[in-house]
This record gives sequence, structure tokens and C-alpha cells, in this order.
Amino acid sequence: MTSVSNPLLQPSTLPYGLPDYAAIRPEHYLPAFQAAFEEHLQEIRRITTVRSMPTFENTIAALERAGELLDRVAHAFYTVSSADATPEIQAVDEQLAPLMAAHTDAIRLDGPLYWRVQQVHAQLDDLGLDPEQRYLVERHHREMTHAGAGLDDEAKARLTLLNQQLSTLSNTFERNLLADTNDLAVVFDSAEELDGLSTGELSAAARAAKERGLDGRYLVSLPLFTGHPYLARLRDRESRRRIMAASRSRASRGDANDNRPVLAEIVRLRAERAALLGHASHAAYVTADETAGTPEAVERMLRRLAAPAARNAAAERAALQAIVDETEDDPFPVEAHDWAFYTEKVRTARYDIDTGALRPWFEAERVLRDGVFAAATKLYGVTFTERPDLVSYHPGARTFEVQDADGTAVGLYVLDLYTRDTKRGGAWMNPIVSQSRLRGTLPVVVNNLNVPLPGAGEPTLLTLDEVTTLFHEFGHALHGLFARVTYPHFAGTNVFRDFVEFPSQVNEMWILWPEVLDDYARHHETGEPLDPAIVERLRATETFDQGHATSEYLAAAWLDQAWHRVGTDAEIDDVAAFEAAALADIGLDDPAVPTRYSSTYFAHVFSGGYSAGYYSYIWSEVLDADTVEWFRENGGLTRENGDRFRQRLLGVGGSKDPLAAYRDFRGRDAEIAPLLKRRGLET
Repeated sequence: MTSVSNPLLQPSTLPYGLPDYAAIRPEHYLPAFQAAFEEHLQEIRRITTVRSMPTFENTIAALERAGELLDRVAHAFYTVSSADATPEIQAVDEQLAPLMAAHTDAIRLDGPLYWRVQQVHAQLDDLGLDPEQRYLVERHHREMTHAGAGLDDEAKARLTLLNQQLSTLSNTFERNLLADTNDLAVVFDSAEELDGLSTGELSAAARAAKERGLDGRYLVSLPLFTGHPYLARLRDRESRRRIMAASRSRASRGDANDNRPVLAEIVRLRAERAALLGHASHAAYVTADETAGTPEAVERMLRRLAAPAARNAAAERAALQAIVDETEDDPFPVEAHDWAFYTEKVRTARYDIDTGALRPWFEAERVLRDGVFAAATKLYGVTFTERPDLVSYHPGARTFEVQDADGTAVGLYVLDLYTRDTKRGGAWMNPIVSQSRLRGTLPVVVNNLNVPLPGAGEPTLLTLDEVTTLFHEFGHALHGLFARVTYPHFAGTNVFRDFVEFPSQVNEMWILWPEVLDDYARHHETGEPLDPAIVERLRATETFDQGHATSEYLAAAWLDQAWHRVGTDAEIDDVAAFEAAALADIGLDDPAVPTRYSSTYFAHVFSGGYSAGYYSYIWSEVLDADTVEWFRENGGLTRENGDRFRQRLLGVGGSKDPLAAYRDFRGRDAEIAPLLKRRGLET
């Protein structure tokens, strides 16, 4: 296939370099990757065969210029493979996984290239580099060393094989999970079984069933996490039980989609790779190049939080049990599928708030424009203009042009809101085009959520959790949009994994901020604002049910650590038994509070980028909670505050040590007290 006939092999002519998805077909991807791999290898060979001694310009800057075609193709493809994984795209992904792993290793394990990077690093103090250039040298040297560039040829060969095998297995894990999640979507025969859901939610379930040829029935799809938003409102206990049982059985049913043998092999190979690289475990390998530093530091934090979280969850369960004993004709012990439903009853009794009844005030378009976008405009001065002429990778994905207050172009923001069978679960942000002054590119970023699509003519009414998710993911998008760096290595969210969640969690603070909430929380039919008394009660519930929320999260974070702290001699035949032992070890083995993700559907760590790093959410939340205190102390939602946060944190991307950037913004290191207060864990 020639470059003329393959639209991926030429720079896009669309604004901001948005890929021309209308012209790209599945059969274009593999040839484009193969051409990009070869071009990248040639660029590296030109660096390593230059006759002059290594300098920043002929080695490090040249390395940053290399791989532009590959970055362009990869961003275009991986956006689609996660959000619209048709069978044709899945077939490409399966073939691509080992090829991409092999190519990545061919670059980062290249001996002559590593030698040149070492030479530049050795003379770092004598080169007169600016801070970004200096940090770039340090990071390339550290990352290549960490990846194994200093190993001998035999060890490199084994490492390359391990990386290819792991890439293929991670792809298999995600494919199995998507297939089984679709297969386990729960079918109901009547609306009575879904009593408690709104008209819009019922229409979404009816529409989903009809799309599968199940006219007259109702289909409830499963989110990535263990629970389900509907569990808080479904009055039929058997319906709740069926949804929870389906969720917890994903990819563990002994069929072709069973992920237990897949994850066991991933764990074994990761342990072997870590040993090859000189580390006691995969967790030790991962944290060695994160802000945490060691798995022991992670463990200290998780254990510090687990005990009070478990105590709070036990107290919450007792309150739920009291409600059941008082209100049910035939009382029963509270189980996992009951928790959300009776939690809402307790919330209503204590605070006179029914969160499900708030959905008419959270119409998606208004939340987006008058909430998410408006908060960013007030804080940073940016504006968002929809560009229906810019077609993205799926008809459901909308494109917005982002501009600064003075009209300067910032980039493009793409929103893909609704769930579909070809989209993986959860919510995320990823770049489609990365910003770089060196390459002359501005950012294009996308947010994906999994909100059920209502029936024709029905409004999209969000739950409070979905509103939170949209603000959270938009925080990642702002990080990607605002970073202004010279070198692509530092673009956008290319920061340490245990720092990357910090900007997104900070952006959640504006959800209940008065001047933001007053604009977007309006009844979708009457325009009536949300009652201020309800808002005050919502604020009063911020620590409500935090024992449960913190426990289910910490359980998942600890499970991730447990899997990735095993050595090469571990033989794990029973996944469920391993999980049970790990949760008992940290005191989070409450059957009524299951882990947020069980191993067989823990995509973050077995098919995503969070292996041994799921702790990063709570690690980043220390910074987040401390930052919220700063905003409150300094006047809140103001341009002055936004500009400071943008310039000193979001704007630096990965071009500065993240904790140094935080100190530059805050004036000191973060303190943990605000986090403990937020989660009700003060002792």
C-alpha cells in the first residue's frame, strides 16, 4: 500500500492534525505501523552512526525528533482500539501487540543509542542546558537504564521475549473482558423488575435490548467496576442480586473468556522480568521510577488508611442493617448487592437527600457547557466552540475547538460520552495529537465515558457519580491541553503514574462550587435551580459512606500490590484464594464490601498502565486535598488562582519533577491531614 493510498502515512490536512478518520479504514493500520517502525529505526540508526561525539543536539534532540510518524499512527489507532473495537480493529490489535512491544524494545534497549545517552548524561553539568533540556537528558538516561538497556545481549533477548508475551497477554485480557462483559449484560423481561429506575433509564435499557434483537425486553450493561449505578435505586432485591452476580463473575466462568489463567501468566512473567532487571518484584520495579520510590512506602500508606476505613465501613454496615431490620417484613443480613440501595435510605433519613432524584437537574449537555466548560472558562479564560465539521473516529464523538481568552489556539477537545458494545468499560482520557514546540503541534485530546444512551427524544440525565466522572476526566483533558513543552517526551499527561491523577481529582472540586453549580444544576424541564438547602445537605454528606468507598478502593489497590509483590518462585493456582488471603492480610475482607475490581476484570492493572500503580489515586489525592485547601484559602474560582495552577503545574506537563512543580505551586510539600479529613479517617 503506497503512502498516497494510505491516509495515515501523510500528515493530516485537517485542523490541529486531527486524523482523517473518514478516510482511514482498518486495513490501513498495520501497513502504516510497519512503515512507521522502519522509518523510526532508520532515524535511530542515523543518530547512532554519526561520526561526531554525542551532544545534546545530535543525540537527545535528535531522539525527540525521531518517531513522529509512529506517534501519529499509534495515537490514531489506540484511540479507536479502546473506544470502537470492532472485530476488524481487534484483529489488528492482536497482530500489533507483539510487534509494538518488539519495536519499543528495539529502541530503548539499543546499545549504541544508550552509550550516546550515557555520554551526554555524564557531561550534564558542562552543557549549559536549560531546565527542560537538562531534565530531558536525566529522564532518557533513567528510563533506558530502568528498561534494561544496560543488560547483556542474552538478557536483552530474554527481556524482549517477555515484553512481547506480556503485550499479547494484556491484549487477550482486555479482549476477554470486553466479550464477557457484553455476554453478561443482564436481560430483564419486564419493567417491573427494574422498578425504581427513571423513564430515561428504562428507555436506555429498552434501546440496548432492541439493538441486540430483544424487542420488548430490557438490557442492563455492566460498568467496569464491581457495583452498578442502578443498585442504589432498584427495589427488587433479586434484580440487584442478578446484576451484582453478573458483574463479579466476569471473565471467571471457565469458558473461552476466562481471564484467570491469563492474569496468572501475566503475574509470573512480570515477576521474571523484574528479577531480570534486578528487582525483587514487579512492584519494586514499577515504584522505583515513581514518586513513591518503593512498594514499602505504598504499603505504609495503604495500611495506615485501611484500618480506619474498615472500622468506618463496619459502622456503616450496622446502620444499613438497622434500616433493614426496621423496614423489611422479613429482615435479612445486608449483602454487597444491598449496600447502595439501603445507603440511599440512610442518606435520606439522615440528610433528607435522595441522590437518584437529583438526576433531572443533571442534564448532560447543560452539565458539559454550563458546568465543565464554564468552570474552565472562569478559572483559565478558555472557551469551547463545537466543530461539527471536524468528524472524529465515531459518529457519537463530538469535537470542540479550545481557545484562550485572547483568541490564541489551545487545541481540540473530543468527547465520546455514551456506552456501546465496542467500547471498553470505564472512563479515560488519551491524546490523539500530542503538543510539542519541536514538532510544531498543538494538542488534540479525547474523553471517553460510558453513559447509557437514552431512547430517541429522551434527555441524557446523569447521576451525581457520572457528573463527577465527567469533571474528573476533563481534569485530565485540561492537563493534556494546557501543557506547553518543547519536547514530545514531556507532552500533556506524560508524568509519573502516581502523579497523573492529581490534576483530574483537583478538577472535581468545582462540582459543588456555588457559582458553577448554580449554572449547570438546573431542572431539564423547568430550568429551576437545585434547592440551596439540598446543596448544603450534599456538602454535609461528603464524608458519608466514605468507609465503604475508601475500603473498596483500598482493597483493589492492595490486591494490585499483592499480585505484583510475588517473586518468581510463587505458584498461584487459585485466584479466588489468593484474593481472599490478600484482603484478609490488610483487614479488608468484608463480604459486604467487595473490592472495586476483582482480578479477572481489573483492567487497570492487567491490560492498562496501572500495574503495581493503582495506589496512585490515593497517593495523588494527598496532593489534591491539599490543593483544594489552597484554593479555598485563596479565593476559590478566580483567574489569578487558575493562572497560577495552569502555569506552575498543568502547563509544565512532564518537563519538571512533579513534586518540585507542586512545591513551586503550593510553596511547600503536601500535607496528609486534608485527605484524612475528607475521607473521615481522622483518628
